[in-house]
Amino acid sequence: MRTYEARKNRDARREYIWRAGALLSALFVTAMLLLAGSADAAERRHGLSSFGTLKYPAEFKHFDYVNPDAPKGGRLATMPTSSINTFNHFNAFILRGDAAFGSGGPYDSGFLFDSLMVRAMDEPDAVYGLVAHSAEVADDKLSATFYLRTEARFRDGTPLTADDVVFTLDKLKKDGHPRYQMMLRDVVSAAAVDPHTVRYTFKGENLRDLPLMVAQLPIFSKAFYTANDFLKESLDPPLGSGPYEVGEFRQGTFVSYNRRKDYWAADLPVNRGRYNFDTIRFEYYRDRAVGLEAFKARAYDLREEFTSKSWATEYDVPAVREGKIVKLTLPDGRPSGAQGFFLNMRREKFADSRVRKALDYAFDFEWTNKALFFGLYTRTASYFENSDLKAEGKPSDAELALLEPFRDKLPPEVFGEPYTPPVTDGSGRFRPSIREASRLLDEAGWKLDGGIRKNAKGETLDVEFLIDDPVTERIVGPYAGRLSDLGVKATLRRVDPTQEQERIRRYDFEISTQRYSLSQTPGPEVRAFWNSEAGKEDGSYNLSGIADPAIDALIDKVLAAKSRDELRTACRALDRVLRAGHYWVPQWYKAAHNIAMWDKFARPAVKPAYDPAILDTWWYDADKAAKLGG
Repeated sequence: MRTYEARKNRDARREYIWRAGALLSALFVTAMLLLAGSADAAERRHGLSSFGTLKYPAEFKHFDYVNPDAPKGGRLATMPTSSINTFNHFNAFILRGDAAFGSGGPYDSGFLFDSLMVRAMDEPDAVYGLVAHSAEVADDKLSATFYLRTEARFRDGTPLTADDVVFTLDKLKKDGHPRYQMMLRDVVSAAAVDPHTVRYTFKGENLRDLPLMVAQLPIFSKAFYTANDFLKESLDPPLGSGPYEVGEFRQGTFVSYNRRKDYWAADLPVNRGRYNFDTIRFEYYRDRAVGLEAFKARAYDLREEFTSKSWATEYDVPAVREGKIVKLTLPDGRPSGAQGFFLNMRREKFADSRVRKALDYAFDFEWTNKALFFGLYTRTASYFENSDLKAEGKPSDAELALLEPFRDKLPPEVFGEPYTPPVTDGSGRFRPSIREASRLLDEAGWKLDGGIRKNAKGETLDVEFLIDDPVTERIVGPYAGRLSDLGVKATLRRVDPTQEQERIRRYDFEISTQRYSLSQTPGPEVRAFWNSEAGKEDGSYNLSGIADPAIDALIDKVLAAKSRDELRTACRALDRVLRAGHYWVPQWYKAAHNIAMWDKFARPAVKPAYDPAILDTWWYDADKAAKLGG
């Protein structure tokens, strides 16, 4: 949820003519002076950060985690990290259909479309000028002005202007995916001050991250989406302004992106040493097990392995032993986020928190980790796992100040040690946890009747897990068996990834495994995860349907934090309340990327803390490739 992108074309361009002199009316002069005064009240900077601190000075030449002299050329073929195994359009900014990986979204942005500014992946929240060479935020934080480079161009050579930036915001707010509409709700408007200056205006009190958020939005071509329907699921390659353009593709099989030799921003400091591959290609397979066999057969070049069993047991092949395939473990400094079995509280059976907590007690992570994961994972406890935003110990005085107004509406455990999932001995015999789960179900009114849990109406407690691959099935199967021991009838419904995503978009599930991550500086995107209104919108990340005024208020505190200390306090308080709500059965995390690759690539000496940076900072090594035979 940190950066975005899109696509558009440009045929005709309007240029505004700004004249001064006797022909200007006094009213117009006054308006322009007011605009100028607003800008003068702020400091123009080459970058922005939530709390004002920037690592890189205005004259910086390149990011520290790139090789500025990296050669250009070659091809990298990999698998999408998304679970979607097909695509039917190139617009990841709408709710409809399945977008091709690489065409937009938080995990593959920057290929097709530029933004006003771009993240530095070795800082928690800083952005630096791309389309905009500088920006200034008004002293009252209610507006931000960006100054565009006159050389910015779309792929067809037409200028990228403030008019396009304004159009982009309007289009996302009106027709974009509900996640964008939720995130942008406090962005009132954007206005073109002149062809190369755009001013955003904001509302509300939670203004801290809004300038960074709009700075990272894709920039659509007004001309292209005037001529083409933004909401249409089209396989026509879009016109963009970024370093790559759509190359060859076959629907549901592969999609490739070709580096643009005429990319207007190739030599800017934020891009120097980046985007080195001539072609990046994503190969689609019906599941990751099939994809692994294809990788070992050298059907593609690089793979991030998400399955611990595969990483531990399925790479003992001649190519690995001979050094032709290299295995790397790269540290991941990002918050590991929330991965778990999400419980859909839109179903009445999950409305009682005791039922949800019982399902947590029925899951034996220690046995699962030992028997299925080769001990490679750590149990997730927090929504902010692997970060200093995670709640630990009893609430601090500062946290209590945020929580006290809601004391009579919150579970008592919020004010003690934060809820942590139960721990077993890993033997598979976890009787204390099962006894506690049974007690909770009894207390919630689901009594055993002939070995089956029933409520006062005689209804049975049945739960269904929505899954999309056999890897998940081997994890859910034992869990379902333990639930059956409790008298809970648990079934698995396996669908293909496209069906799964569509059902999740419509909240047509009972229990689903998902993983969502937050940035190092959580901003307006957190509303899409836990805000009451988000839970009513199709396609949000609020899978459980959380609707709690206390959580809404704490989200506002997160967004209003004026220092990193205040942010930590607010996030930890929010974490306590979320964990006490038992909205999910937390799973596991691993603060590392497991990468396997055919040895024909090189990488910078330094990896940024907050991104693997493979696609945009590595490069093709012709000498290594020659030793492999190409």
